[in-house]
Amino acid sequence: MEIILRAVLLLILLYIGLVNGQIYDVLEFGAKGDGITDDSEAFMEAWKAMCGCDGTPKTLLIPSNSTFLLQPLVFQGPCKSPFVLVRINGEIVAPINKDAWSNYKSLRWIHFKEITGLTIIGSGTINGRGSSFWKPKLSASKRPTQLHFQKCINLMIIGITSVNSPKNHISINQCENVNIKRIKLVAPHDSPNTDGIDISRSSDVNIFDSKIGTGDDCVAINNGSVNIKITRINCGPGHGISVGSLGRDGEESVVENVQVIDCTFNRTDNGARIKTWPNGKGYAKNIVFKGIKLTETQNPIIINQKYVDKGRLDVEESAVAISNVTFTDICGTSRGDEIVKLDCSEVTYCKDIVLEHIDISTVDGKKPLVECTNVYGKSSNASEIEGCFTG
Repeated sequence: MEIILRAVLLLILLYIGLVNGQIYDVLEFGAKGDGITDDSEAFMEAWKAMCGCDGTPKTLLIPSNSTFLLQPLVFQGPCKSPFVLVRINGEIVAPINKDAWSNYKSLRWIHFKEITGLTIIGSGTINGRGSSFWKPKLSASKRPTQLHFQKCINLMIIGITSVNSPKNHISINQCENVNIKRIKLVAPHDSPNTDGIDISRSSDVNIFDSKIGTGDDCVAINNGSVNIKITRINCGPGHGISVGSLGRDGEESVVENVQVIDCTFNRTDNGARIKTWPNGKGYAKNIVFKGIKLTETQNPIIINQKYVDKGRLDVEESAVAISNVTFTDICGTSRGDEIVKLDCSEVTYCKDIVLEHIDISTVDGKKPLVECTNVYGKSSNASEIEGCFTG
């Protein structure tokens, strides 16, 4: 399947590169590229010209050796061309601090909406200058996402670097057929809620061969995510790769068919994690974490079906059902002694959980600990896991 995917990507890129498509250079539409002048209007004029022209593939060019200051923008589709390419070779920067934003409460800095056949590609950098949002400890609901993709079909993101997002770097929302490759997402380990990639209400999303080091989840797989494949991701620092959180405030959540394969976790707070809120509804099922390598990870394998930010609920009347989850071929070291924690709901239990080929040692040399509550499943080639399951 992955060989087929790579072939399709190559053919699309070759097609885009070989066809004599028109280039829309933002400098030719009045952008200054000095990092001081607001180039938002020039970007919008270039986008409207490109998006409104049909025929051969079109390219919006952000050239190298220039720095472009942008206020919050919406690149609105649909476009007339079946292939739209945004080539980022230069640097894009946000306003110098949150007080200089025209409208940071829009909660999105660069927003691509309702576009089919969009490719974002290049060696350039997008810098959200997020520190002025982190320091006053603004809640996540009051900080903007760096790159937001909404209702995009056949989306590709290749090669770019995103640094210092005010909140999460990339949001994939209500999108279909997404491929993300060779990107780099960077923020300090103590920057709050700077998730690398958040996925929600999207299907057929592939993320591979990328490096993500942030202050929160490297990848967060949220409600409505179906057919998600994450391969060869170098994660760290950060909170690991998480399914959830799901079911907050009684929400009905659905996540299924998730594969996290051949990924590495370097000094992350968590490794392979599933987290759901008490009293949520729906399900998370058919999830595989395979070929995971850990270096001083705090919580290597964790299911938390009682996830809450503050306090605990006294009465749990419902839960997001978790089933058919496999953790296999996971090795390395843990900063903590508890290498596996499966804390499941007494309402639904966790069912059909598989732990096999688990080889995790503790940094301090102490015996690894395993804690399991309300779990049905099986283990093999993992002697320290025996006794974990209810049945």
